[in-house]
Amino acid sequence: MSYSPLLAPVVALVGWTLVVMLWMLVSRGREFRRLGINFSNIPAGGRGVDLEGRADPKAQWKSHNYNHLMEQPTIFYAIVISLALMGMDQPINLWLAWGYVAFRVIHSLIQCTSNIVRFRLPVFALASLCLFGLTLHAGLRILHDCLGW
Repeated sequence: MSYSPLLAPVVALVGWTLVVMLWMLVSRGREFRRLGINFSNIPAGGRGVDLEGRADPKAQWKSHNYNHLMEQPTIFYAIVISLALMGMDQPINLWLAWGYVAFRVIHSLIQCTSNIVRFRLPVFALASLCLFGLTLHAGLRILHDCLGW
């Protein structure tokens, strides 16, 4: 069976997201114990956001990053799968996709450990540029194929 090499960065980012989820669970579990929270005293409808201001911010950073991995990367998944379906697995798109994944992993490591925005923001911007490039390539292919441009 053959598949597009563009799918490998998708699988890698899903794998990284699961690593961050486990990191978040361990971090939150420790923080829950410190705060005396257990299954018997969690209020109905309780959410992670309810811990803001109560929990150690360092424990919350993993949760914030996990949420971030549920946001912009969904666009990455859609555009990379679209490119794979279009047969656009040229090296530039493969490099951009792996670049996006690498920058998101670096972003996660910064946010989950030091959370210094002046370091995190440029890495996010670089990841976003990779995403923009992937989207531009798909859009140009659609314009070429559908409109004859």
